[in-house]
Parts: sequence; C-alpha cells; structure tokens
Amino acid sequence: METYQLLPHPQHMPVQVSAIEARIVRFDPNWLSLRWKVEGAGALVLPPFAGRGRADGLWRTTCFELFVRSGRDEGYAEFNLSPSERWAAYDFDRVRDGMAERACPHDPVCTPRGGRTTLIFDAAIPAAALPPLPWHYGLSAVIEEAGGHISFWAIAHPPGPPDFHNPACFAAQLAAPEGP
Repeated sequence: METYQLLPHPQHMPVQVSAIEARIVRFDPNWLSLRWKVEGAGALVLPPFAGRGRADGLWRTTCFELFVRSGRDEGYAEFNLSPSERWAAYDFDRVRDGMAERACPHDPVCTPRGGRTTLIFDAAIPAAALPPLPWHYGLSAVIEEAGGHISFWAIAHPPGPPDFHNPACFAAQLAAPEGP
C-alpha cells in the first residue's frame, strides 16, 4: 500500500509539526489497518483518554480521518478516529448532505504511541463497516498544537478553506480484488 505525505492547508500552517505520513497498512476480510506518523509532535495536544465508544465533534482537536467513496457514487463514508480512543462514522448522500450515523459492528481500535518528537497513530476499522471496493479515498488529520493552534492535513486540498469532504481530497484509489 502506498504511503502518502499529507500536506498542511496553506491557510492553517502548523507551528512545530513538520510532516505527517499516512497509509493503509493492511486490509483483510476482518479489518482495515491504518497508520499516521506525525513528526515534530513536541507541542501536539492530544485529547484525554476516554475509552472506546462513539462520539461527535472529535475533529475539534487532534483527530485522524478516513473518507471513502465507493465506485462512482456521490455518497461517501467518513471515519473520525481519536487518540482518546473515541471514534465516529457517518454516511453522506453527497458532499456535506444527507448525513447519518454509519453502522459499525465493532468499535474501531485507536492506538496512539508517542515519543518526544514523533507520534504514531494506528487505527483498525472493522471491514464490515466499510463500503465495497473499489474506492476513492482520502486520509487526513486535524492537528492541535499548544496554544490552541489548529492545522489541517490531507493528501490534497482544493482551493479555499479546508474541506476534507471536497471530492478533490479523495485523491487516493484502492481497486477491488481481482477474481480467481
């Protein structure tokens, strides 16, 4: 799977965070495993541990996100994954319209591991919660640093304010497996 260098939105540059890489680590019949690596994380603000469970508004502080559009559909799914271990999953009929909670048979697993200057954030989403392949998808991150400074990171950004829901952010592709 390809590793993506996420780009900070030019209107919301980071203070100390210098780079974020994101990738799909593995996709098997049971789980989709993802990893984000944050460099320059010394002033990173992490939400306090809350334990697994669904929660809204996770994007208001450090949060890692996956957006997935299946095939040619206008509809897509959004997954918000927090270092607090909280998560959210939504379906949209089209860009920012028709939002509903997305069913998830098991809680995603969110695992932050950090050092003085690096944060590794691993997440696993139950495969049954994901739309069918092929996908156009986007990996993104909302990063809060000390002092309430927020930056927005994605594989690609459209012109204008940060908007991970914009189809331009669904810049990666994952094909359906080939038949026997």
